[in-house]
Amino acid sequence: MKHTWKITTALLGLFLLAQLIGLVIINNYVTYDITIKEGEKVVKKNWEALPYEIERPEFEEETSYIPIIILILVATGIILLLVKLKAFLFWKAWFFLSVWFCLIIAFGAFLQELYAVVLAFILAILKIFKRNMVLHNLTELFIYGGIAAIFVPILNLLGVSILLILISIYDFIAVHKTKHMVSLAKFQTKSKLFAGLYIPYGKKKTAILGGGDIAFPLMFTAVVLGIHGISALIITLTSTLGLAYLFWKSEKGKYYPAMPFITAGCFVGYFVIRLIL
Repeated sequence: MKHTWKITTALLGLFLLAQLIGLVIINNYVTYDITIKEGEKVVKKNWEALPYEIERPEFEEETSYIPIIILILVATGIILLLVKLKAFLFWKAWFFLSVWFCLIIAFGAFLQELYAVVLAFILAILKIFKRNMVLHNLTELFIYGGIAAIFVPILNLLGVSILLILISIYDFIAVHKTKHMVSLAKFQTKSKLFAGLYIPYGKKKTAILGGGDIAFPLMFTAVVLGIHGISALIITLTSTLGLAYLFWKSEKGKYYPAMPFITAGCFVGYFVIRLIL
């Protein structure tokens, strides 16, 4: 096992908590109209507007995974350029704006717009300039719910499933073949501005989990939540177990792509849901 039991359990607990908080955030942005048509229950989802009239992308549900993948590749390319140029200042500015933006949406699920934007701004500033493990991971718990609240409304089950598969393939290639994901992780860790869960321990040891490893299973679970209701929490459990299996099998000093294991957990969970419903 790559990390100690204590650190591994903490990382798994934070992953699980981020999934649950994310689902609450997403659920606060949607209402359901339930009608009976020809003896069958018909559920219509109505998505509420994001704070300050932030627009969601207008992609077709069936093919929305394509522009999302393109956005990810473009963003990765930009960050790799920053890595090559060692442009820590630009990375810090991008990181701050991204955190602030996502937290506004996350807090907007619970607070009035002004309170949400002010609280998000304060936490984003503190995250940059008053770096500590507790504050970093506390904000990370909410950030991915904000991201999911943007993209879940434009995803259907097929689209989000294909997205998980493609991201898993990309994660495997980026870690084991091109290894640029390892370079990104090292760059972010060195800058002390890591997009994901981050637990330093021991003598210069760090346990990390990338933000995408949190956001993508959350999107999948949220889509299933809109179809099958509370039983979608089974996926939250099985995706956590998939990640736990990776942590158990991992070795010290090595980097691993987490998404293939998390995606397998997501699909196992959905299979279980279909069996019991």
